Amino acid sequence: MKISLGTDHAGFRYKEKVKELLGQLGHEVTDFGTSSEEPVDYPLFIRPAAEAVAQGKCDRGIVFGGSGNGEAMAANKVRGVRCALCWNEEVARLSRQHNDANVLSIGQRVIPEETMLALVRVWLTTDFEGGRHAKRIAQLEP
Repeated sequence: MKISLGTDHAGFRYKEKVKELLGQLGHEVTDFGTSSEEPVDYPLFIRPAAEAVAQGKCDRGIVFGGSGNGEAMAANKVRGVRCALCWNEEVARLSRQHNDANVLSIGQRVIPEETMLALVRVWLTTDFEGGRHAKRIAQLEP
């Protein structure tokens, strides 16, 4: 699977951990930055990661920040993106099963690293159920 990554300074450490995990799992990664913990404005890195998913250049995306809230908001401004802010495995699973989330947002300052890695694994391996949920997903499109 091709996966885009984007972060600001507050999520940089988790982005690097996930990039390593994705490589180990055999996924292709496109890293839109940032490349350090120096302060930056998150939209500059989140939007390109989300656009790569919306344009079909990547299958899914994962974005990071301090809380993940601003990053989810920025990603969801891109037409065709369904970004879910997740904080545990159950929320990550449901974001895929029921909402067909194609971008995942994670807050480095609010969840432990072990939890983050576990929810990324669940999010990557959970399929969309379709059925009654497909009609609702279609209603999200303008």
